[in-house]
Amino acid sequence: MAKPYPICKKQLTKQITEVVFVLFILFLPTIVWSEAKKTDQTDPLEYAQQSPTSHNNPGPAPPSDSGAVSLPDPAPQDKKDNSQGKQTKRMFGVVPNFAAVNADTQPPPLSTREKFSLAAHDSVVDYSSFTWTGILAAQAMVLNSNPELGSGIVGYGRHYWRTFTDGVSGTFFTEAIVPAITHEDPRYYTLGRGGFLRRTGYAISRSFVTKTDSGGTSFNFSEVVGNGLEAGLSNAYYPPQERGLSQTTVNWGTQMESAVLNHIFQEFWPDIRRKLLRQK
Repeated sequence: MAKPYPICKKQLTKQITEVVFVLFILFLPTIVWSEAKKTDQTDPLEYAQQSPTSHNNPGPAPPSDSGAVSLPDPAPQDKKDNSQGKQTKRMFGVVPNFAAVNADTQPPPLSTREKFSLAAHDSVVDYSSFTWTGILAAQAMVLNSNPELGSGIVGYGRHYWRTFTDGVSGTFFTEAIVPAITHEDPRYYTLGRGGFLRRTGYAISRSFVTKTDSGGTSFNFSEVVGNGLEAGLSNAYYPPQERGLSQTTVNWGTQMESAVLNHIFQEFWPDIRRKLLRQK
């Protein structure tokens, strides 16, 4: 039987200090982005939505109200079903999906500021980030993934803020910080055609192969290295039993697995909406 999580004044003070420090570091990019936005009336996400180029139509396309970040619609004459291959800002209403791009579209490359804006929307700006964190925290507590964190309301709180910090740091590392350094495109480009195995294989490969800002392809350093950085950072705020090289490696593997599953859901989300949920 796991020992109850010890609570004392010294440990509580230490935990509060860690929370404040980690959250300050993680929210710093968002604060910087918000301040930069005040000096520029053009929202980078709005610009990305209004200035895409389709494979078949190089001219500008109108903005989409239901598309995710940089999600233009192909030209109407090239699209039989308006809902086919079309992404939304959220999956099932609770999973952030701002980085998904509609099938058969080629939006313009993201600037560094736009990458930070994308990461902010995927982690701290939209309500779905907080609801999805709540679901993941509840799952971790039910599965007793971190018994040192305890149970009940207090235990759920410990799970929640750590899960939230994992999500924010991972998102900024994989969608903003590393892509800005490596000049990679952190968005997921929906294939939207072909058989199940082909599309599944494509979705899995996107965790290891990605587009670059120049339009080419490269090894996905953003995903692989970014998740490694997030796993390493978690050593700063998880209990001692959950730290160390071995546990960091396990955490990295878990993050990569989550990235693969997320890409698979992103690939088939338009089909789920159209065929199962009957949404257009």
